[in-house]
Amino acid sequence: MKLKKIFTSLSLLLLLLGMGSAQAADLRVGVEGAYPPFSWKESDGTLKGFDIEIAEAVCAELKRKCVLVEQDWDGMIPALLARKFDTIIASMSITEERKKRVDFSDKYYNTPAKFVAKKGSGLKISKSGLAGKRIGLQRGTTHQCFMEKMYPDVELVLYGTQDEVFQDLAIGRIDAQFSDSIAADDGFLKTDAGKDFEFIGGDQHDEACHGPGAGMAVRKQDTQLRDDLNKAIKAIRANGVYQKINAKYFEFDIFGG
Repeated sequence: MKLKKIFTSLSLLLLLLGMGSAQAADLRVGVEGAYPPFSWKESDGTLKGFDIEIAEAVCAELKRKCVLVEQDWDGMIPALLARKFDTIIASMSITEERKKRVDFSDKYYNTPAKFVAKKGSGLKISKSGLAGKRIGLQRGTTHQCFMEKMYPDVELVLYGTQDEVFQDLAIGRIDAQFSDSIAADDGFLKTDAGKDFEFIGGDQHDEACHGPGAGMAVRKQDTQLRDDLNKAIKAIRANGVYQKINAKYFEFDIFGG
């Protein structure tokens, strides 16, 4: 009887150790792969970008294998809740609305949003200036919240990806677009398609919609993972890894004040 109890206890211990090893081995990270320069996919299917390298750096700091899982933006939070992956590292802004469903790490960057329109368009960024104009943006983002709140008289044209927004702006289907300024600059203005376009109206921000910056989302019950991610973000900022990744994509520190 004692031997049976010992065997049962050993089996349980080995099972728990095995579960712990598996947990330490893999960190499944939800990424978009369609939001340059933060994430995109090469022709061979390789994922590249700032978010991708930050995810890999965080995994390395946590000594866990990074498993990147592609997910369309609209389904990011539902997929996290369905346990398709363990965390989202995909330029997801920390907002009160999203915090009703998921928890977030501290921010890992914060950049302003801006409008882009054709050079010489004469478009004025005001409620009267934008009234009736077709403004394109990615569906389900903080930018949609901002536009619906600040400019209720515009005609919002919503897209599944940021690339689709840029494509329609380039061919004149929309009057302007609204997005993260870095994504607009690197993903459009610095390309051939964007050479006849420019930022208009300066930085745009609303704390209620945009929040304090982009964080790494986790399920609410995964408090240990959230704390581990916070430690990892601080560590890669302290040891210079973050700055090296930052310098590959940007000419300034996008961490923000």
